[in-house]
Amino acid sequence: MKRFFLILILSISALTISAQKRAMTIEDMWNMKRITGFNLSPDGKSIVFAATSYDMDKNKGNSDIWMISSEGKYLHAIKNSEAGESAPKFTTDGNKISYEFKNNIWLCDLDGSNNVQLTDLYTGASGLVWSKDGKFALFVSSVYPDCTTQLCNEKKDKEAEESKVKAKIFTELMYRHWNEWRGDKRSHLFLLNVKTKEYVDLTLNSKFDVPPIALGADVDYALSPDGNEVAFTMNTDKDLATSTNNDVFIINEKSPGQYKKISVSGGNDNGPVYSPDGKYIAFHSMARAGFESDKQTLMLYNRTSGELKNVTEKLDISIGQILFSPDGKFVYYDADREAFHSIFKYDLETGENTVLIKDGTNTSMQLSSDGNKIYFLRNQSILPNEIFSVDTDGNNLKQITNINGELLSQIQFGEFDTFLSVGANKAKVQSIIVKPPFFNPNKKYPLIFLIHGGPQGNWADDFHYRWNTQLFASKGYVVVAPNPRGSTGYGQKFTDEISGDWGGKVYTDLINTYDYAIKNFKFIDANNTFAAGASYGGYMINWLEGHFNKFNAVVSHDGVYNIESMYGSTEELWFPEWEMKGTPWQNRTLYEKWSPNRFVKNFKTPMLIVHGALDFRLSETQAFELFTALQRKGVPSKFLYFPDEFHFVTKPQNARLWWNTIFDWFEQYKK
Repeated sequence: MKRFFLILILSISALTISAQKRAMTIEDMWNMKRITGFNLSPDGKSIVFAATSYDMDKNKGNSDIWMISSEGKYLHAIKNSEAGESAPKFTTDGNKISYEFKNNIWLCDLDGSNNVQLTDLYTGASGLVWSKDGKFALFVSSVYPDCTTQLCNEKKDKEAEESKVKAKIFTELMYRHWNEWRGDKRSHLFLLNVKTKEYVDLTLNSKFDVPPIALGADVDYALSPDGNEVAFTMNTDKDLATSTNNDVFIINEKSPGQYKKISVSGGNDNGPVYSPDGKYIAFHSMARAGFESDKQTLMLYNRTSGELKNVTEKLDISIGQILFSPDGKFVYYDADREAFHSIFKYDLETGENTVLIKDGTNTSMQLSSDGNKIYFLRNQSILPNEIFSVDTDGNNLKQITNINGELLSQIQFGEFDTFLSVGANKAKVQSIIVKPPFFNPNKKYPLIFLIHGGPQGNWADDFHYRWNTQLFASKGYVVVAPNPRGSTGYGQKFTDEISGDWGGKVYTDLINTYDYAIKNFKFIDANNTFAAGASYGGYMINWLEGHFNKFNAVVSHDGVYNIESMYGSTEELWFPEWEMKGTPWQNRTLYEKWSPNRFVKNFKTPMLIVHGALDFRLSETQAFELFTALQRKGVPSKFLYFPDEFHFVTKPQNARLWWNTIFDWFEQYKK
């Protein structure tokens, strides 16, 4: 009897705790602090990190710098001005912290006091990388290639600003990229003498960007352990719009402008990392030219012999961040693996590949100086980015920060799970399913069917700040997010099988997944199903509009409607040329076969269209054409247009409107 009452009391307590919680709201998501980067002190005792907080009323975010012990104690802010500080890093002696502030790099004491400006460039400085001895550092700045002084850069900017003529003359492609007009400036790599504060442009007079304008990042340059050499990534092809041929170069610090290429692939080579003993340079390599989503293998370049070795050629996995063990015998890396982004340990001698952390989304690894612990950023469906640690044998996973703990304790999340269905050619297709909060298995719930972009990407166990599966579920929906053909994390063949086949096997994978979910999950209301997708996901929504009529209503965000006109207005031309196996005049068959605009006669499903005016990847004209067709066909349709957004909706109040408009649209078509 006592046991019965104990169970009853515990059950009532659990219900009471659950009742005190609430489903996540749009405001909750925007009230969460977002960790954007961190750095471990040389002695391994402290961590500094940057976190961005957003103000819905001010409609903007602000980055602050925090410090915490590596054991997760003594959290405190050291920089929190309204101007915003970011990218903190300990100096190599651990006595000071560098950070980015007001478009340049500064130094401060460990308590945030005694600020000293380290760089003072008119063009700004960012992406600082310290040398091992702390005497030198690398940074990047966007400059006019023919300018040898900052005064020259300032003069050219002023002349352009004061000119009454704002016209531009273009003589080559890639005149705009992502959401910016490119202009005449290029990102150059600089070497800084920390003591004298003098700097030298290592890529002086170069018309090429470091890191590359596309497919590049701040991991694309590094200093050798002895400080005498720099490795960096650059694309020197004539036509950047059709080239993924990023290459890795080395340069002696005493000979700026004289660099040597060490990569040989026609595809994307990037991310150079020196081994601790300085004997090797490791970097990523893609074999196929023009394919941005090819498998990334791990290359090792012997600095003495010049020998280049493909270490993971036979490993069917795409290598992410590269991190050497202190003895250089192992490499730790992250990579997509099914519906997760996992951490691996690779033995360079034996080729043994070990999974250290499988679940969740894990990135931005740093190693303790003794080589015993990995610190990294980790997020999951129910957890925004936090700093974690794990032993290098995969044991003792520990959460270090918990900056959103109080807010998260008030939220009831939905249950996250995965399931398998059978796709085209009997392939196994994995999908994520998220149940609504306060789920009752005896009730029926409407379905939101999400289609990811890329198309070489995936839905993962992550906390996404735009397409957040938990927020979609929060309004009482079951969310199903499939990883069909083209998805990463399931082997390169599975990824490859969407190219040239945009509405083929992937369509079968998606429809089979939908049918499987309706049949096997009795809590899904088959009379109330909805779908949404962005980028390629928007394309597939447009394709479904002409081929599938079981959804009550759909949402197409920044999607492809007319593949041929998309080709003529996008910036990274290598993408459509790879996916459609040539230009429109070389392979018109595929451009016509897979273009949704060819099937307007079948359009019936009510559609909400969303597009940003600053989206240069998929021009706003795609939405104009689509909305015109729907309206002229008499299909119920609505167009949400953002004149101040690009491929993503990034401003807090715009995002709130985005979510509310989507939810209202679905609610309008519930039966």
